[in-house]
Amino acid sequence: MTESSKRKPSETAEAAKTAEATPNTEATATAEPAGTTSDATTSDATATAGGVTAPAAAGKAATGKAEATPGAAPRPAPSRRALLGWGGAGLALGAAAAGGTAAALRVGDDASPSASTGDAVPFHGAHQAGISTPVQDRLHFASFDVTTTDRAALIKLLQEWTAAAAAMTAGHEVGAGAISANEELPPDDTGEALGLKPSRLTLTFGVGPGLFEKDGKDRFGLKARRPQALIDLPVFPKDNLDPARSGGDLCVQACADDPQVAVHAIRNLARIAMGRASIRWSQLGFGKTSSTTPDAQTPRNMMGFKDGTRNIAGDDTARLDKHVWVGEKDGPGWMVGGSYLVARRIRMHIETWDRTSLAEQEDVFGRDKSEGAPVGKQREHDEPLLKAMKPDAHVRLAHPDSNNGVTILRRGYSFTDGTDGLGRLDAGLFFIAYQRDVRDGFVPLQTNLARNDALNEYIQHVGSAVFAVPPGVRDKGDWWGKALFA
Repeated sequence: MTESSKRKPSETAEAAKTAEATPNTEATATAEPAGTTSDATTSDATATAGGVTAPAAAGKAATGKAEATPGAAPRPAPSRRALLGWGGAGLALGAAAAGGTAAALRVGDDASPSASTGDAVPFHGAHQAGISTPVQDRLHFASFDVTTTDRAALIKLLQEWTAAAAAMTAGHEVGAGAISANEELPPDDTGEALGLKPSRLTLTFGVGPGLFEKDGKDRFGLKARRPQALIDLPVFPKDNLDPARSGGDLCVQACADDPQVAVHAIRNLARIAMGRASIRWSQLGFGKTSSTTPDAQTPRNMMGFKDGTRNIAGDDTARLDKHVWVGEKDGPGWMVGGSYLVARRIRMHIETWDRTSLAEQEDVFGRDKSEGAPVGKQREHDEPLLKAMKPDAHVRLAHPDSNNGVTILRRGYSFTDGTDGLGRLDAGLFFIAYQRDVRDGFVPLQTNLARNDALNEYIQHVGSAVFAVPPGVRDKGDWWGKALFA
């Protein structure tokens, strides 16, 4: 047992305070888009894990207040972790070259303001957070295989997951916390997020086709409740899918502005699931490649281009209702207010792209590289003139006008997972899309792109999954997927 694990709770709390190198800004909750309700606070969330049920560290404040200089304009102070990241930027880039996954710390115009890293996003509401929520800068996505055959055990797992998620998104520890009263027992929380702010952590839960039926077997009496929109995705031209990086019975998307907060969340959910579900595959992501914030500059992907400029804004309730949220007439009832998630791991042939002329790169995308403006335009958000682009330009083919109005909400992230053994970077885009119906969203769009997009010369889809994402957890009596099992 380490010395740190033997500390008394009071000593640990004092150590956490001392570890803060800079004052914290006063955090405010990031509101859900208009039309979304939040009818419960998270300060009194109860977490259940490892057989222990206890108030989720209600005495531990999730936010602090910075000291202000008299007469000076308020200026948000960078977090301790942000300062460490800036100071180690050279080391981070070196780690990326050596295969570090979460290597590239984003700073500059596209980076999230440091003041936001202490915020907590409300967990309860009509829709799950992490869909229309302003996009955070880091991702840990995990797909799970359900290993239990006991329906009651699965329900208990989802209840425990929900309680733990409510606690962690509020900045609290799981269950009785990371410092056990009984040193002979493992603590309920793994502890690597002690002293860190919520960092706008959102946890978004979904269920895959395999939960309803697998190998012809109705595993949990749910076969008849599978939504028609939750289809098995077709094989698209040029797909080279790895089964080990595809599919899954359950998924959790963890997004945060601090990578350690996101990783901590998935780690603790996986720990709670032991014996009932196990991680099938997971993906770390850095540098959001899309935005749900109106008029914001679209972040760049690993090819150096802005893509997805016309993404649905998080406060555009009309477009969200039309293209993202499942409606009353869509069915089934347990999915109303939810959405459908498609995840695709897209490998980029970085070395080939880096040896391609700027002119050809811009022709492939249909945008200029410096500003991100469509062909013949001056600014990124200028309305594109599709006919001015080459017929196989990515922007032209992905535009709603080229797809009978198909519109999806994108929440993708860049990734780099070392090398492929041949000296080439294993890097690219972890594409995430939400839509009201996969059959009317991703499938026709990807069919068009897979057949005609000039970008296909430089990319390949190597992982794929689809999940039904239920509506939000309404209050403390609700839990992930409750209506599905009703």
